[in-house]
Amino acid sequence: MSFEHAPVSKGLIVGCALSSITVGLFDVKHYFHLQLVPHLSRHHQYWRLGLHHFAFSNSSDLFLAVLILYSTGVVIERRFGSIKFASFILASLFVSTILEFVALILFHRVGLNYIPSGPSALVFNILYQYSRSVPFVYQFRIFGIPLNNKSFTYVLALQLALSHLPGSGASALIGVLTGILYRSDIANLKAYRVSPQVVLFARNYLRPLIGTTRPQRRSNLALPDGVATTPVVGASNSAETLLREEVVTTARRSEQGGTTTGDSASPSSEAAATTGPSVMREWVNELTGRTDRANAGIRVPTDAEVVQVSTMFPDLDRDVIVGALQRSSNIEAAVETLLGSQTQTS
Repeated sequence: MSFEHAPVSKGLIVGCALSSITVGLFDVKHYFHLQLVPHLSRHHQYWRLGLHHFAFSNSSDLFLAVLILYSTGVVIERRFGSIKFASFILASLFVSTILEFVALILFHRVGLNYIPSGPSALVFNILYQYSRSVPFVYQFRIFGIPLNNKSFTYVLALQLALSHLPGSGASALIGVLTGILYRSDIANLKAYRVSPQVVLFARNYLRPLIGTTRPQRRSNLALPDGVATTPVVGASNSAETLLREEVVTTARRSEQGGTTTGDSASPSSEAAATTGPSVMREWVNELTGRTDRANAGIRVPTDAEVVQVSTMFPDLDRDVIVGALQRSSNIEAAVETLLGSQTQTS
């Protein structure tokens, strides 16, 4: 998984990491600590309510939060869209700040006097949206306990919620409660969107700072042995055309120009294919057993032969066609074998 189509999630993760590291380097963690007594009740430092969301107090909380955000935030942003996801973050931070202040006032007599620094409430809000909107992919059991692919993320979240009790637990509950309020749309939070001016500013000035979100892609053009060295009459051109068409339809166009990755890599691949056997090819043949099969008398069909027979029998699987070519001395014998098997089946 990558940050493709998730620039807000990448900016959120990078921003949390940089701010937490900067706060630790300059030794100003005490300014990001949210405590009712004496910071709010005696000194009236209400700016701590908003400031404590920007940085984590230690590296372990930062590491857990980054793992959770990478697993859940990217998926939620792709479902919401970047603009709606950014609006969701701002609305969630506003609501969670109010709920944290109310929780400190109501429960300070039972031991809840501080909230640990960091956007933990936002992390658990995103985790709640992830748990409600994203289904699990697979299930498994460990010592008879049914689990799924989302269970590992929940284990990380549980560790983050239990790191600084009771404040971390309260922050986790507030994040889940904020997610419930957003999902139920009681306060009409879903209708909120950031202004177009803010979107334009972020697109022009903030988006270049986080860099590209598209992962590096390798060329998907692969020419097997014998495509250019042992052509078949009437089939080599069609095989090469099919390979090129596959590359053009599956490769992604680059951002700088209109050429595809496969087109840019095809000259070097063709040159490598036409140079004949190489040391690397011989080594690969030894690993895959092609040399042993050739010595044993089993013919290794070329990709051009497979393509030619596949055009004649489009309903047959590739494994069946390859098996018929391996058992036959040439294409004509393989075609007769396949025709005979179809006649017997019918």
